[in-house]
Amino acid sequence: MPISINHTNHLKKIAASLFSKFPANVLKEDISGVVIAGFGEKDTFPSLKSFHLEGIANNKVKYMEYISAKINFTMSALIIPFAQREMVDTFMEGIDPYWTDHMEGYLSKIFDKYPEIIVENIVKSDNEKKLLMSKLKELSNKIFKDYQKGIRTFRRNNYVNPVLSVVSMLPKDELAAMAEALVSLTSFKRKVTMGSETVGGPIDVAVISKGDGFVWIKRKHYFKAELNPQFFANYYKEI
Repeated sequence: MPISINHTNHLKKIAASLFSKFPANVLKEDISGVVIAGFGEKDTFPSLKSFHLEGIANNKVKYMEYISAKINFTMSALIIPFAQREMVDTFMEGIDPYWTDHMEGYLSKIFDKYPEIIVENIVKSDNEKKLLMSKLKELSNKIFKDYQKGIRTFRRNNYVNPVLSVVSMLPKDELAAMAEALVSLTSFKRKVTMGSETVGGPIDVAVISKGDGFVWIKRKHYFKAELNPQFFANYYKEI
């Protein structure tokens, strides 16, 4: 079929946007990411910014800001996972996020179909059916949204907030141990399931603080440390 110039231009714009922008609801597997965390020179509390990166288009880096967060007097602690985050979310919220999505999706279908079942079985007139269907669907959507809000409030009050309140008081060494444990949990889950083992191996752990700056707690090397003492002697020697 012939395509008008106007439609051709729209198609070209869509094709260009797929390469140069991040269209909503278009998921891509070749996206990487960068996370920047720490303190500015005048900052009292730490902050974090993360970005999705997909490459270079027209000599410009194609990126999109993903998650931004900042500690302040009202928000004393945060736990923010990236990449393979399902085990951290399960630990924090008490339920697997994929299970939550499946359950809410199934309930959404029930709430959507239930008004139709009621109307078809108790009303005969077409006009009455339309009016009652509209009213019942409105009430059904409200009930479902109230359910989602109530469940999320319960999870936050009974799972997330208690952990964050403790994390806000942990010393630096225990914060590092907790971060390593959460990554290890994800690594173990990936190891014993049929999915790709995208998390594994030795874990690097570092702590960033206002007073000490960036400090390695654990760091893997490409060689055995006990066989190369000269490396560390040269690395740490005073100049």
